Amino acid sequence: MRRREFLTLSASSIGGVLVYSLDRRVFRLSTRSVESIRIPLRFFSRAEALIVAAAASRIVPSDETGPGAREAGVAVYIDRQLAGPWGRDRYRYSQEPFEEHAPPELGYQGKATPQQIYRQALKDLTGFDLLDTAAQDEKLKEIEGTLFFSLLRNTIEGMFCDPMHGGNIDMLGWQLIGFPGPRMSNYDDVDKHFGEAFRPKPASLSQVTRGNVRPSEDEV
Repeated sequence: MRRREFLTLSASSIGGVLVYSLDRRVFRLSTRSVESIRIPLRFFSRAEALIVAAAASRIVPSDETGPGAREAGVAVYIDRQLAGPWGRDRYRYSQEPFEEHAPPELGYQGKATPQQIYRQALKDLTGFDLLDTAAQDEKLKEIEGTLFFSLLRNTIEGMFCDPMHGGNIDMLGWQLIGFPGPRMSNYDDVDKHFGEAFRPKPASLSQVTRGNVRPSEDEV
């Protein structure tokens, strides 16, 4: 078992301090009392997490329209997914024979797991997080046809997933698109909003169920 590593982020860059409790719930505190936050990593090394955070930030950047992947904790989401069943290919049939020229609808044909694909690709991207944004964009264009880049699209998942999975911190992604979360009923709001846009405050699945659900990446 390797030594536990942490991803250290500027508290101001993510709009506050993310605190992970023992039951893995996430809370955000003010930036006034601390300048940085150390987030425990389950799969990535610190160097790998910085590369993924930088890449995700170019796919969903922060700009004048709102926060992006860094503020939403996308790198944390990807780290959790790779450490869980998805990263180990628990639910994909991964035995031979593999069709080298299989039609796209059959999906990925190969034995390497997402964990192995990410780990190898990140070796080739050493120093990516130290490049300026223009150079990072050029590097991503060079690899956009690779299997790794197709997996890196889970940046989008991390931006808009339920916060229980580690991404979409403070439901930033949902706020950007006006998604209210998994509302079980609109009964209390019937007949109350005639002639006006109805934008309820987003609520996560853990809030709706009062914590009675567990994320799939916590499965053994």
